[in-house]
Amino acid sequence: MKVASHVQREAGEWIVNTLMVEGYDVAFKYKRKKLYKNLKGQRVNLTYYSDKEVVAGISIEIMTVVRIKIA
Repeated sequence: MKVASHVQREAGEWIVNTLMVEGYDVAFKYKRKKLYKNLKGQRVNLTYYSDKEVVAGISIEIMTVVRIKIA
């Protein structure tokens, strides 16, 4: 899977990472305690599961990443 965009933002003590992967219309999200290097353009192997997030009353499908490894 090739990463099209990678965004990191603070949420309390955690850093929330959001990946957009080429060929998919859904966001891949994971949390870390520290900043992670930028993955834009990298090929990665992901282990994830489907989840839903409610934003402003609208349910959005996301993928929660369990494991990420640069290929």
